[in-house]
Amino acid sequence: MEQILPFLSEVGFPALVTFYLLYRIETKLEAVLQSLQSLPERMRNGE
Repeated sequence: MEQILPFLSEVGFPALVTFYLLYRIETKLEAVLQSLQSLPERMRNGE
């Protein structure tokens, strides 16, 4: 148990932050992808 706690504090927190940031980036990338996919249609319509 004494070896697990330092491991969790050294590895667990950075891993948690990394997964959180990846999730945030994924949602933003989905918005960019959707925007790019609708771009040709919007250009044809002259918007």
